[in-house]
Amino acid sequence: MSTSAQDGKPRPETGTPPGDIPPTEFRAAMHRVADMLADYLENVGRYPVVPHISPGQVREALTATPPQEPEPLGQILDDYQRLIEPGTTHWNHPGFMAYFAITGSGPGIIGEALAAGLNVNAMLWRTGPAATELEELVCDWLRQMIDLPQEFRGHINDTASTASLLALAAARQRPRDCAIRQRGMAGRNDLPVLTVYASEHAHSSIDKAAITLGLGLENLRRVRVDEQYRLDARALREAVAEDRVAGRRPICVVATAGTTSTTSVDPLRLIAQICREEDMWLHVDAAYAGAAAICPEYRALMEGLEEADSIVLNPHKWLFTPIDCSVMLLRDAETLREAFSVVPEYLRTTDHDVTNLMDYGVQLGRRFRALKLWMVLRAFGVNGLQERIRYHCGLAGEFARWVKAEAGFELCAPAPFSTVCFRAVPELPAKQQDRFNERLLAEVNAAGPVFLSHTKLRDRYVLRLTIGNLRTRREHVAQAWELIRGAHARVSGWVRHT
Repeated sequence: MSTSAQDGKPRPETGTPPGDIPPTEFRAAMHRVADMLADYLENVGRYPVVPHISPGQVREALTATPPQEPEPLGQILDDYQRLIEPGTTHWNHPGFMAYFAITGSGPGIIGEALAAGLNVNAMLWRTGPAATELEELVCDWLRQMIDLPQEFRGHINDTASTASLLALAAARQRPRDCAIRQRGMAGRNDLPVLTVYASEHAHSSIDKAAITLGLGLENLRRVRVDEQYRLDARALREAVAEDRVAGRRPICVVATAGTTSTTSVDPLRLIAQICREEDMWLHVDAAYAGAAAICPEYRALMEGLEEADSIVLNPHKWLFTPIDCSVMLLRDAETLREAFSVVPEYLRTTDHDVTNLMDYGVQLGRRFRALKLWMVLRAFGVNGLQERIRYHCGLAGEFARWVKAEAGFELCAPAPFSTVCFRAVPELPAKQQDRFNERLLAEVNAAGPVFLSHTKLRDRYVLRLTIGNLRTRREHVAQAWELIRGAHARVSGWVRHT
């Protein structure tokens, strides 16, 4: 019905009312999309990992103004295949060995598509019963898979950066005498300086969390590491003692199980003991390596993980779930709820003994991320996931042996999982060695079949090769090594002639 401009009374509709596209068009387009995605996953290696395009090139190929009239879905998909797919950095490529690989697996992609169709906002149990209960279930499955006590409860966020922010907020909430939720932190003479501790190699998201929560970078104490790039527990104890004397209030330690640069594991049990003695929250960032903990032999490298107050691991990194999907597991979920639960009248329900996911973070709207993770866990099974993780770690171990045996190269850190840190060591001064490795990396990446990244360890430029993609095979790692050796020869020749 429509209304008259004169009297506001309802008038019969004329013609077809606007709505979604016709189901026949949607069905035809989705069939084509299914074929496009299957072809892409089967043949993604035909592309260079990083597209050979210039900044602005994709945008310039598209119209600068929005279309005024509807465009056929077939034409839009044509443009996708012509511009978007080839203009993408292909994280699903078997030669993607930079940062931490992420894989959009077939089961996960199906789950993502179905979740988009349902279009659930699981802010309350009432607004998403299946989404809420499936999220609780898959988080508990992960708890069991990494051998944590039953009291741990989980929920899903977008990324580990968000989960770590929430963990620090819970740590800030736990000292009830500080009354942070009610009174805040600004302008208070009665509030001691709240202090957080993390190693030199903790992720930069911890810095951002300290900024966001008003703790400040000055009160994020970076603790030195040992020879294997693990947080030095003795140095942590000393830092906490110094801060107590200075009148500060230590509230949290962020330990890492699989640091970003080297994938080292901090001494979790020793850190947990210090946290208990000093009444501090222990948050463990296991965003990358937490997935490996489903294998008993790699879980053994994380002794003390079960003593954490909160843990984050990313199924979108090494459990083959399309980004984004980050699981946060908490021993004391009630403290997190206390920090964030705000229930306006329009969100009140009469449901009892249910979980309302909106209470456990800053966001109200929540995507149905659990569906894709549920599909991945079922489609591969625990044994299948373990098999793939072990295969990746085996490939990394073999690559490390190649590096160790090659004259002119060295390993720069232990490789407990599937990441190898290495560099060339030509007979040059330190700064020139760094420039040599920087040029070496650029040569390798410019070739196209593989993509590596770098870091700095003890202020030296270091290359990183990390394996975690479902499609990566031994031949891809061998190809990467041959490209590295070939680039090394070319850069060495360039150095000799300059």
